[in-house]
Amino acid sequence: MEQVILSAIKTHIMGNQGIRPSQHGFIEGRSCQTNLISFYGKITRLLDEGKAVDIVYLDFQKAFDAVPHTILVEKLASHGLDEHTIHWVKHWLTGRSQRVVLNGFKSSWRLVTSGVP
Repeated sequence: MEQVILSAIKTHIMGNQGIRPSQHGFIEGRSCQTNLISFYGKITRLLDEGKAVDIVYLDFQKAFDAVPHTILVEKLASHGLDEHTIHWVKHWLTGRSQRVVLNGFKSSWRLVTSGVP
């Protein structure tokens, strides 16, 4: 079911230009390596033209861990995802719980309200 939902979301986002052609993350056939190749090509061209280059690095690796599920669903709906897909996303995210087990000690179960499974 997760693959069906992922496919519907990807089709919608790609069809509505929600992801730029320069995006490398989460795109089939693209990776950190293709991003670096593209990046170094642009930087090299600018330096060859005698232009100054400033670079800012941002790491969003854990960004989705902090996104509340309610906000994620609202954002997907606001971008025009159809009602049936939104329903499945809610179902997929709702009711999950987790606990921590360390050296035989177990925490109590807690509902998972943020993050992407």
